[in-house]
Amino acid sequence: MRIVLAEDSTLLREGLVRLLAEEGYDVVAAVPDADRLLAAVAEHRPGMVVTDVRMPPGGTDDGLRAAVEIRRRWPGTAVVVLSQYVEKRYAAHLLADRSDGVGYLLKDRVAHVGDFLDALERVAGGATALDPEVVQQLMSTTTHGDPLRALTPREREVLHEMAQGHTNASVAARLHISQSAVEKHVNTIFDRLGLSHVTGYSRRVLAILRYLGAG
Repeated sequence: MRIVLAEDSTLLREGLVRLLAEEGYDVVAAVPDADRLLAAVAEHRPGMVVTDVRMPPGGTDDGLRAAVEIRRRWPGTAVVVLSQYVEKRYAAHLLADRSDGVGYLLKDRVAHVGDFLDALERVAGGATALDPEVVQQLMSTTTHGDPLRALTPREREVLHEMAQGHTNASVAARLHISQSAVEKHVNTIFDRLGLSHVTGYSRRVLAILRYLGAG
């Protein structure tokens, strides 16, 4: 797969280029700022973009805003954003329209090469990949009025895995339960979150967005 990489740290950018190349990815451009990211995507039309959230020219959320723009202009492009810290609003904003082919990872995850590459593979395949630390913090900040409090511990575990982009089969394997049990839990989650009769949207995406909005 062809990738455009955007990261303002020269060392991290060059390290990621080498890592991705060794894993068989074709890094067609590696740039240090959001403006050049958009230009590179327009030129190369990659299958995936990997970008830092905070980068020049503004040094705030320029990378995220570029990622959202890329998903709007080239909807078939998978996007993975990297952040130094857990920033829930960034994750929610990135998923606001749809969650297919998108990832939000902490930069520390890059050091766990296997996890990082697994997340890239899932996003490339059209799934969602949220950093486990992001999901964990979301779970720990729910409020008294939050409908997520109605979920059982097992249902919260299932939603936790869903929010990281795992399919029902993958959730079953990770939690050591049957796929049919996962499917029952997922349907119950939809019921408890008031999503059972929703049409025109992916209930799975809406459940994840409800999860991201907690706290």
